[in-house]
Amino acid sequence: MELINWNDFQKIDIRIGTITKAEVFIGARNPAYKLWIDLGDELGIKKSSAQITENYSVDGLVGKQVQCIVNFPKKQIGHFMSEVLVTGYTDGKGHIVLASVVTALPNGAKLH
Repeated sequence: MELINWNDFQKIDIRIGTITKAEVFIGARNPAYKLWIDLGDELGIKKSSAQITENYSVDGLVGKQVQCIVNFPKKQIGHFMSEVLVTGYTDGKGHIVLASVVTALPNGAKLH
């Protein structure tokens, strides 16, 4: 494990957002969803692709709050431009579980 300092941590901009739309990513190399995430007035709606099909359904994602890294460069994934990185943890079966919050927060709230 490489240690980082406080300045390194402050460079990472992690915000909470609410998934407003989700659909199956047809044509993706690995099963994935396309997500539209409301990150508040400052950042607006951003898109992301997430390989989370093992633990989530499209219908179950809408309204879920997720933690996103918003200051990575955009990434072209097939015909879809991913604008933020949705974060998660690997479960006991090797599948991703989204990083979220217990209490609803305003969209765009920053992790400190």
